[in-house]
Amino acid sequence: MMDITEIKKRLPHRYPFLLIDRVVELDLGKRILAYKNITANEEVFNGHFPNVPIFPGVMIIEAMAQAAGVLGFVTEDKYADDNALYLFAGVDGVRFKRQVIPGDRLMLEAQVDSVKRTIWRFKCRATVDGELACEATILCALKTY
Repeated sequence: MMDITEIKKRLPHRYPFLLIDRVVELDLGKRILAYKNITANEEVFNGHFPNVPIFPGVMIIEAMAQAAGVLGFVTEDKYADDNALYLFAGVDGVRFKRQVIPGDRLMLEAQVDSVKRTIWRFKCRATVDGELACEATILCALKTY
């Protein structure tokens, strides 16, 4: 559906903070399914933790927020160079259910829960092999500059 080149047209994030490799499903204004391949050479594993590499929970939340941002950008027909950003405005109800480690494919799902003016609320889930790794409600604010 969307490869990394198309994702980079929508999101302003770049290495090492672009956390989506591909979008596999997209239903405008409703839902997105994307993934990030977790590899052993991720910079974060140099410190978290060198002998027991675990992908940080905050990075999982950020990955879900980026997936939600792509959904918002595509729904609004906006691009990264349109002087627009989806800013992370809040997160509620975060629960971590399983560790994410090198070799995992982190599936990222975001569903639009509500939109009020420029504030989008998404119900998000991250899974590995069908097993829930994290869930949260994420708020994003569309900001133009």
